[in-house]
Amino acid sequence: MGAKRVTVRGARTSPIHRTSSLTPLLLMGMLTSGLAESPVPTSAPQGFWALSENLTAVEGTTVKLWCGVRAPGSVVQWAKDGLLLGPNPKMPGFPRYSLEGDRAKGEFHLLIEACDLSDDAEYECQVGRSELGPELVSPKVILSILVSPKVLLLTPEAGSTVTWVAGQEYVVTCVSGDAKPAPDITFIQSGRTILDVSSNVNEGSEEKLCITEAEARVIPQSSDNGQLLVCEGSNPALDTPIKASFTMNILFPPGPPVIDWPGLNEGHVRAGENLELPCTARGGNPPATLQWLKNGKPVSTAWGTEHAQAVAHSVLVMTVRPEDHGARLSCQSYNSVSAGTQERSITLQVTFPPSAITILGSVSQSENKNVTLCCLTKSSRPRVLLRWWLGGRQLLPTDETVMDVRIGWEGLHGLHGGHISMSNLTFLVRREDNGLPLTCEAFSDAFSKETFKKSLTLNVKYPAQKLWIEGPPEGQYIRTGTRVRLVCLAIGGNPDPSLIWFKDSRPVSEPRQPQEPRRVQLGSVEKSGSTFSRELVLIIGPPDNRAKFSCKAGQLSASTQLVVQFPPTNLTILANSSALRPGDALNLTCVSISSNPPVNLSWDKEGERLEDVAAKPQSAPFKGSAASRSVFLRVSSRDHGQRVTCRAHSEALRETVSSFYRFNVLYPPEFLGEQVRAVTVVEQGQVLLPVSVSANPAPEAFNWTFRGYRLSPAGGPRHRILSGGALQLWNVTRADDGFYQLHCQNSEGTAEALLKLDVHYAPTIRALRDPTEVNVGGSVDIVCTVDANPILPEMFSWERLGEEEEDLNLDDMEKVSKGSTGRLRIRQAKLSQAGAYQCIVDNGVAPAARGLVRLVVRFAPQVDQPTPLTKVAAAGDSTSSATLHCRARGVPNIDFTWTKNGVPLDLQDPRYTEHRYHQGVVHSSLLTIANVSAAQDYALFKCTATNALGSDHTNIQLVSISRPDPPLGLKVVSISPHSVGLEWKPGFDGGLPQRFQIRYEALETPGFLHVDVLPTQATTFTLTGLKPSTRYRIWLLASNALGDSGLTDKGIQVSVTTPGPDQAPEDTDHQLPTELPPGKCPFPEPLPEGSAHAGLAPLPVWLRRVSLLWQTGNRNSRTSQNGTPSHGTPTCEPLGRYFPIPALIPTPAFTGAEGEDMAFPGHLHDEVERAYGPPGAWGPLYDEVRMDPYDLRWPEVQCEDPRGIYDQVAADMDAVEASSLPFELRGHLV
Repeated sequence: MGAKRVTVRGARTSPIHRTSSLTPLLLMGMLTSGLAESPVPTSAPQGFWALSENLTAVEGTTVKLWCGVRAPGSVVQWAKDGLLLGPNPKMPGFPRYSLEGDRAKGEFHLLIEACDLSDDAEYECQVGRSELGPELVSPKVILSILVSPKVLLLTPEAGSTVTWVAGQEYVVTCVSGDAKPAPDITFIQSGRTILDVSSNVNEGSEEKLCITEAEARVIPQSSDNGQLLVCEGSNPALDTPIKASFTMNILFPPGPPVIDWPGLNEGHVRAGENLELPCTARGGNPPATLQWLKNGKPVSTAWGTEHAQAVAHSVLVMTVRPEDHGARLSCQSYNSVSAGTQERSITLQVTFPPSAITILGSVSQSENKNVTLCCLTKSSRPRVLLRWWLGGRQLLPTDETVMDVRIGWEGLHGLHGGHISMSNLTFLVRREDNGLPLTCEAFSDAFSKETFKKSLTLNVKYPAQKLWIEGPPEGQYIRTGTRVRLVCLAIGGNPDPSLIWFKDSRPVSEPRQPQEPRRVQLGSVEKSGSTFSRELVLIIGPPDNRAKFSCKAGQLSASTQLVVQFPPTNLTILANSSALRPGDALNLTCVSISSNPPVNLSWDKEGERLEDVAAKPQSAPFKGSAASRSVFLRVSSRDHGQRVTCRAHSEALRETVSSFYRFNVLYPPEFLGEQVRAVTVVEQGQVLLPVSVSANPAPEAFNWTFRGYRLSPAGGPRHRILSGGALQLWNVTRADDGFYQLHCQNSEGTAEALLKLDVHYAPTIRALRDPTEVNVGGSVDIVCTVDANPILPEMFSWERLGEEEEDLNLDDMEKVSKGSTGRLRIRQAKLSQAGAYQCIVDNGVAPAARGLVRLVVRFAPQVDQPTPLTKVAAAGDSTSSATLHCRARGVPNIDFTWTKNGVPLDLQDPRYTEHRYHQGVVHSSLLTIANVSAAQDYALFKCTATNALGSDHTNIQLVSISRPDPPLGLKVVSISPHSVGLEWKPGFDGGLPQRFQIRYEALETPGFLHVDVLPTQATTFTLTGLKPSTRYRIWLLASNALGDSGLTDKGIQVSVTTPGPDQAPEDTDHQLPTELPPGKCPFPEPLPEGSAHAGLAPLPVWLRRVSLLWQTGNRNSRTSQNGTPSHGTPTCEPLGRYFPIPALIPTPAFTGAEGEDMAFPGHLHDEVERAYGPPGAWGPLYDEVRMDPYDLRWPEVQCEDPRGIYDQVAADMDAVEASSLPFELRGHLV
């Protein structure tokens, strides 16, 4: 923040006398102005017209000391405590000091910005001697700087909350920061100024600064709770005092507790009421803690607090009981600073009726006899009176008694005081009184709205009058399982007759066990009027046959008897032996324990009837008949588990009961007929070798062995023996194939079985000789041996890998397979059969195996010889170099030798460098001759290629660069009324890029026309713009930078007559060549009449480029791709250098739209595709680079698609003028 500034003008202000003290009001006015400026006295010293008086300023403000000089031209400067500040207005060394004012008027006022304590000093304005006056020194001006205190250090810490106890004395200290003058400190407690304060003033951290330390003694009161205690510091430099404070947390005890009784009569309550007593204590910090006591013992310690109102409250909830009479309930309040506990108490007065009424004595009595009873109440307050009722008739008591109960009496009637009432009654009972209620009633005025009663029912006893049974008539046949209902009936009697059923003199009861069949249902006694009945329901069984069922009621009795028909109650088979083995004899006896009527017995075995004999009869229970028969058998292992059945048939009941005996024959393990002997699985799969075995007892162990090794019964990483003995395998491998032996054993013996596991796995080629070699015309077998299972007769197949479908036919080869070996038999091997073959083996288990093998057909070297004599041109000035190319085909690898004029070439000569390249069957030797000399190197070089099967050679002549040789074989390939298609073979180019020009004339019209062939290396051209039915003579010339070939050769001219407009166009040779001589590239033939030039770009691009050629008349030579002149070579070079492209002959008609239509028919693109096929049909170019020595595939001599050449036209090449040729090519040739 910038310093405040206030200006006090010197002579223009009211006069203020120079004095050392100012009134506080004037001082505060100056301080609050922000800039202190001393007043100017009315009478200034001689030589000065304005001077400041003593000045007081607040730290940080701006101060101006006035100095007005009457001699303006004098040198004026200020001095501070005797230190001259210099005449420079900016006062170097004092960045806050500067001189202000108009010097011409003699104003040299000292301006001090952001003044601080260092500016507190004496200042003088000094005027140097000048022509206008003498040297002058002003009186001293004292500048006093006021510094305000920045901080107050309060103890306890400012901003904190301090906890004090009300009424105790505490000391608070407050220390100010550095200030000038010493600040005044005041303490304010809850808005009240504290008078008991002592303070000291001490020196500050710097000279002229002071620190004030003040101490106050404080006795807090409860009203100070939550209020602030503030320390204020003030001095003249402060507009407002600075403050520091803390919050007082005063602890003081709560007020006494107050109990709010809910009714008018405090302490009076009725037993059974729910009493809620609130207790409240106000004030206190912390708030009061409340608890309830009953007779001095705590009963509730729960309370709540409302901090905003400083109120604690607790509610005692209790259900009043009679024993609470006289209890003392107390509420106590206290907190942590309470001197003692404050308490409020209430004593309970409980009113209660008798809690119970008891009638003593029996209310059951025979008729015409007396009954004596006593009615007794529990204690009550106040006492109650008693009276007796029989039905609606009141009975008079024999006597009445009232007793007072003392508190603490541990008698029968209570412990809580009160009164007990008792009444005795005796009276004669009659039959008609039976069932009437006998009531004892208690009443009192205190409980006028309530009645307390105890009632009993009078029971008068008398006997029944008649008893009988209703049910089936005696002697009737009842079939077992039939439901029979017997009812016993009686009339009269009190108590109700019990009606007890008996069977053969034993009481009848229902089965006690829930799991037993409920064959007996015994009903309860039922009453209808004066008639009583009890029902007995029976599910008739054999034990009920001829049984006597009786019903009794007191001294009365009635009975009946049942006759039951039932099948055998138990059909039992007895055996003479329990442990059977094959061949043992078995005697079985079937016994029918009891039946009514008797039954017939028979035997059968799994449905087959057996012969039996009668056995000795036995006695039968349930008063029925018994029977038995026996059978004799000899057992085998096949009988195990089979059943022999005994059947008991009752004709009367038309029912048969059966029982069976199951054979338990002990025998050793026996493998069943369905036991699997062979299992098939695919490798890496899982398989289960099943076990079908029979044994008794079950086999104790199943032991599997494989190749003499026992498999762990506990299992392993890839096998597990199941509980039934089966062997489970997973992740099966071919090593698991074989026989597995199973050994079963039990206590009777052992058995063994052999299981075959056949693991099928995908074929893997184990042997495939690569490469397989054979001489041309020889025979060889390509043998493919595999490891597979199963081995199938037709699992071998063969494929030939290649790019041309016609080369993939294997019809001329014999396919032979035997076992795991397949053969591809080749007889009279041809070069075309060399290449890659694939053996494919598929036995039905994926994946099929595939193996690649290369067939290498060995043959003697064949050197490429494009012409009878190949020439290479180079300058013989000993600065140029020449490269001779020699390429041959042959297998095995070829070795090259060179001779010059019949003398072997010394390749150790540094002038000769040979590089050899091998790519499959193609081998190249590049001989580079450095510093070609006409005398030494213009010679006939011979390249000889040799391998183990023979040799071949070619001759290459190194000559000087010259004009090109004439083209060869000019002929007409197509003709139309307006055009002629031409084709030729280029001659030797003389070692420089050559171009072709056509010269023609119409024999009937004088004069010659010339057309340049574009592209420059094209060897076919269509001459357009001709007249129908006209005879023309056409010449072809070749030219390079040294000249042209001339017109002397007969082979470079032809004569032709164009047909008339009505004649069909001729196409003399429109077929592409199908066979090529060695080293030749397949050149495209001209298109038929009406079509454009083969190999041209789409019309817009080609047209723009040809137009550019026509406008510029470009005759530049075509160069090779690497930028060097093309030389004669015995090989077929890549298309970019030597391939001829048909060119368009520009004519005068080309400049107009009509000429364009003639030169470029609209169906150009379609005709090009029909004539030459899709792009890339001729395959990639052959590059002479080093290849993998094992890649023996035959490379094809291929040339680039001619339609890709349109981007390289003469317009794109730089012109080659004679002056731009190297020095050695400009002439002066040897």
